[in-house]
Amino acid sequence: MSNPMSSSNKFASVHYAEYLQLDKILSAQSLRSKALGEPAHDEMLFIIIHQVYELWFKQILHELESMMAIFDQPVIDERQIGVASQRTERIIEIQKIMIDQIRVLETMTALDFLEFRNYLIPASGFQSFQFRKVEVMMGLKQGQRITYNQKPYGSVFSDSQMKELENLEAGNSLAQLVGQWLERTPFVKLDAFPFLDQYRKAVEEMITAEREAIQETGYIGEEEKQIRLKMLDGTAEFFQQALSGEQDAPDADETLSQSATLAALFIQLYRDEPILRMPYQLLTRLMDMDELFTTWRFRHAQMVKRMLGKKIGTGGSSGHDYLKNTAEKHEVFRDLHRISTLLIPRSALPPLPEEVKKTLGFYAAH
Repeated sequence: MSNPMSSSNKFASVHYAEYLQLDKILSAQSLRSKALGEPAHDEMLFIIIHQVYELWFKQILHELESMMAIFDQPVIDERQIGVASQRTERIIEIQKIMIDQIRVLETMTALDFLEFRNYLIPASGFQSFQFRKVEVMMGLKQGQRITYNQKPYGSVFSDSQMKELENLEAGNSLAQLVGQWLERTPFVKLDAFPFLDQYRKAVEEMITAEREAIQETGYIGEEEKQIRLKMLDGTAEFFQQALSGEQDAPDADETLSQSATLAALFIQLYRDEPILRMPYQLLTRLMDMDELFTTWRFRHAQMVKRMLGKKIGTGGSSGHDYLKNTAEKHEVFRDLHRISTLLIPRSALPPLPEEVKKTLGFYAAH
């Protein structure tokens, strides 16, 4: 018997419609309003927009799975960091399209939506299993979630889907894997450059200079000076806690350990060194991805406010308020954003010894 995938027929021609299985895709728009005898023109748009979202979620999951496989290794080939960064960039471009799709959906007015809205109950975007997988795989923790009708988010799914989500939560998320990778980076433990000691000194000098500038300025009153000095004390306390070296496991609301935070800080501060360019690009794109999901959630919330006002969602949520709260709370890479608090001016950076610059650069042997 011949092998169906032998070299003689594995490149056999295929029709466009067959390859894309268009018969399945284009027959998947079943309007409930039409089936119930009251066809609503805009229900077609509503269905297609959400089907497209689910296709994009599938592609995002495909990219996240590959990125997690890259970081789920004891030793990571640095060339793979570029691959992970490029796949994050692809997710970012998809997110931009997802946000723009809301503008298409908004060509449907509130009155248009009301023509078929009641036929959707109790269906809701909250029931998107793929999007919940995206959140869990990225690293959204159970304790961070805004509750939906006072029930666990997995309660709307089948037993097999709940089990899959539980297994994902029990494993490492992308945020955790990136944190472990940062913990293994050697930059902050170079013998020739005691980064933490040098950085503490630079921070102390920066805080002292800023305190003196506030105290000596004649452009603000004494009350305003005291307010600013109190704020500066809070910043100094944040620096002290971050640089204490006493704790190396993430707190409940954190995703990065102290050593991972210091590695990310080093990458941010010395991003111009050749070997650090790709890690810096990756961390920046992870923050962009997180931010764009926040933007998408917020735009979704604004659209719902425009369409429903104070009405409850079809799935029984508080509608706009619930979506707005998730936009504000469901961040994943917040620790990477917090690193901006620890940055100091380039002019205040401790200079790297020449030996370290060679380690972080591309030097050809002579």
